[in-house]
Amino acid sequence: MSPTAVTPSAADRSAGLAELLAACVSDPARVSTEVPRRVAAAHDASPYLFTPQAVVRAASAAEVGALMAGARKAGLPLTLRSGGTSLAGQASGDGILVDVRSHWRTAAVLDDGLRIRLQPGLTVRQANARLARYGRRLGPDPASESACTIGGLVANNSSGMNCGTQDNAYRTMESLQFVLPSGTVVDTAAPDADEALRAREPELHAGLLRLRDRVRDSAGSRATVERLFAMKNTMGYGLNSFLDHSDPADMLAHLMIGSEGTLGFVGEAVFRTVPLLPHTATGLLVLPGLAEATDALPALLAAGARTAELLDAASLRVAQQSPDPVDEVRGLRVERHAALLVEFAEDSAETLEERMAAAQPVLDRLPAVTGTALVRDPRVRARLWHLRKGLYTAVAGARRPGTTALLEDIAVPMERLTRTCEGLIGLFDRHGYQDAVIFGHARDGNLHFMLTQDFDSAPEIERYARFTDAMVDLVLDAGGTLKAEHGTGRAMAPFVRRQYGDELYDVMRELKQLCDPHGVLNPGVLLEDDPAAHLQSLKSVPEVDPAVDACVECGYCEPVCPTADATTTPRQRIALQREIALATAAGDDECRRALEADYTYAAVDSCAADSLCVTACPVTIDTGAVMKRLRAERHSATAQRAGNTTARHWGTAVKGVRVALNTAHVLPGPALRAATGAVRRLGAGELVPTWADDIPRGGPARPAPRQPVEPQAVFFAACIGSVFAPEGTTGGASAAFLRLCERAGVQVTVPAELAGLCCGTPWQSKGYTDGHRTMANRTLEALWTASDHGRLPVVCDASSCTHGLEQLPDTLPESDRARFASLRFVDSVAFTAEHLLPALPEPRRLSSLALHPTCSTVHLGIDGALRTVAAAVSEDVTVPDNWGCCAFAGDRGLLHPEITASATAAQAAEINAGTYDAYASCNRTCEMGMTRATGRPYRHVLELLDEATA
Repeated sequence: MSPTAVTPSAADRSAGLAELLAACVSDPARVSTEVPRRVAAAHDASPYLFTPQAVVRAASAAEVGALMAGARKAGLPLTLRSGGTSLAGQASGDGILVDVRSHWRTAAVLDDGLRIRLQPGLTVRQANARLARYGRRLGPDPASESACTIGGLVANNSSGMNCGTQDNAYRTMESLQFVLPSGTVVDTAAPDADEALRAREPELHAGLLRLRDRVRDSAGSRATVERLFAMKNTMGYGLNSFLDHSDPADMLAHLMIGSEGTLGFVGEAVFRTVPLLPHTATGLLVLPGLAEATDALPALLAAGARTAELLDAASLRVAQQSPDPVDEVRGLRVERHAALLVEFAEDSAETLEERMAAAQPVLDRLPAVTGTALVRDPRVRARLWHLRKGLYTAVAGARRPGTTALLEDIAVPMERLTRTCEGLIGLFDRHGYQDAVIFGHARDGNLHFMLTQDFDSAPEIERYARFTDAMVDLVLDAGGTLKAEHGTGRAMAPFVRRQYGDELYDVMRELKQLCDPHGVLNPGVLLEDDPAAHLQSLKSVPEVDPAVDACVECGYCEPVCPTADATTTPRQRIALQREIALATAAGDDECRRALEADYTYAAVDSCAADSLCVTACPVTIDTGAVMKRLRAERHSATAQRAGNTTARHWGTAVKGVRVALNTAHVLPGPALRAATGAVRRLGAGELVPTWADDIPRGGPARPAPRQPVEPQAVFFAACIGSVFAPEGTTGGASAAFLRLCERAGVQVTVPAELAGLCCGTPWQSKGYTDGHRTMANRTLEALWTASDHGRLPVVCDASSCTHGLEQLPDTLPESDRARFASLRFVDSVAFTAEHLLPALPEPRRLSSLALHPTCSTVHLGIDGALRTVAAAVSEDVTVPDNWGCCAFAGDRGLLHPEITASATAAQAAEINAGTYDAYASCNRTCEMGMTRATGRPYRHVLELLDEATA
């Protein structure tokens, strides 16, 4: 009798997989098979959901090659993920998900910006920031440039509003370094790249030559490829590579572009750049209908228009619902109207003037219903572009909770654009998509349409299937492509054969087999024979919290999140809430418990709550505020009373902390670390930090009261400058500001009650709502009186505290909020730039200064003022390319130092690679965080200005 086979348990399989993958990387900690990490990573910007069995953060091309071999051994698919902003499902898989963002963010500008070498984890915006100082940018200009990464730009052959087909990723790529599923690394920048490919991959090399000749020798295939790639086209593989290039290495490099992670991993790309055109003029041309709009395009483009964005009537109606619509649509009775957002751009003001003069006759002939004026004012231009870019926000934000926002794109020959738009509008009506809008890059015949869809019921999925089939018929009958920019993904993979025909589809299948014979990389993406695959594994979006239900999981928040590389991102914090709700509804208690246990630290406690996420979110979700609310909800009544008591006796509490810090500095460090560690283990982990030797001593007392005869402002010296001593012996930012005021002849009032006042941030951040309200009442009453009922501005010397003061009225009842509405809060940096600098002596300038703006300077909109003051102090001011929030967040960096270490790693490395005469910021705890990260003494910029003008 044969022994009974023993089937490994799920836990055993998970442990075995973790062990296998750990052997592929240098640090096993970068491998996770834990449920929360897998679930968090599963969510991307697409309507699909695949939960991976493992998540790995790869750090080198060799590791990626080893992971491909590991996936093959485990019999699992492997998906490469960078930004996760792709819309068609190409960034998700149910096997091994390899993160190629976290450790892949280096850039090298070459030839004074004419070229740039990039790794896949850098965003397009970050790359362009490095090029801007050379007057250059990348050719592709996707609307998602703040979040989409170079990896996705290559994988999807990104283009955008201005680049057309001539400046997309395919056309501007100079060379690639990529890893094949066999582990072979190919660098096409090497002069012997083709010979090396033939030596290491002879079958692939020969197969590429065979496919090249097969395509070239077929008149029908050539005609189809030339027709489709004359348009923007990201459907299927880039078969134009077989016509445009002859050597297999060059063909394969260009086939990698747009291959969506199915042929190999691109670890490095060199791009040729294009010039920035800083002089621009923009106009919104409202026309009677779609036909008139599309008829106007040839003449406008011939006149030199660089951009021509189409908006249909539904888009214009959405734009009219804005709280402050632009003049061109305000009061317009929209019927069948359409609009073109047109922009002219040149490298000089003179050339732009000439271009506009030449274009004026074309504009004059248009049947525009609200004029054809072109504007150059940046503020007006920004409003016009906000109308266009705000369509996604408006539709996605207003959708019914539980539905998904779908953004699709197609392209058709220009002469068929009007008919296609009208056909889409008819399909929306026929299939019940009343909220759908059409907009897009009209100059390229590239249309985007957006609709909202429920995927939680069979009838709704069937409705979506019928619409998709009809849309495919419409586009292909027009000779168009089903994907112009967003990639094939899973959404359109079942329709690739129909668009290209059997012959070219077989070429694609053979290409995939040559590169990935074991089918490891992203199966089901780009090529799929199941005609209903696009209707499977659709994402359920349960309602969890009105504050986050509008989230479309686009990932725009992730590049600005300081905890992205340490714990979770805002997208993942929301996704985990949804997963907890789904597990609860399904009765999966084991999964729910695992997710909830992890959520406490990974989402709530580790969040810096700096709310930079809201500045990037297209639907304005403030995940930081939600995390603060969750902290508040877990506090007991006793804890809330303690927080309130602290608020009522704040002056005494600050004195106590100062004494404690000064006492700590005379005690043995090891004993302090042991004592604070023990207190944290007893449950005070969110109140007491583990002692570290770099924690400053207690600071000076807050300034004494001042009551000048003719004050120009009220000075609110932040208590953080009293809690922590400054770097150096100048007395800190408060003393520096007061000396600068005296030097400039500006008198300020200091309230008598200042010692017991606070901006409220400590209570708000920790969720002590009763204490926050108590402090808000006390502080606002005192400042109301000191400011002569709002006549004088209130100036604060710490940017986070200025931001906190602005938010204080929100804690109060509406009646009190209205009473304090006239209070004006100004950061000391902005006040100095406007009122003190002009009256100060000429500063003695340093040669170089490293500057750290803060998350609060972003919220306050004073980055420009900060740079102005810094420029007064130093001839050369450097803000690191890798700048981001330091995540010190008051005491968060003390309580969870690993968060600040992760958030500051890249910018600290950049700072330490150079030398500077001084290091500055504008918030004491941020200065502490950056000093800890870099080992360099960061000080408030006003302290430096004080010394420079003394």
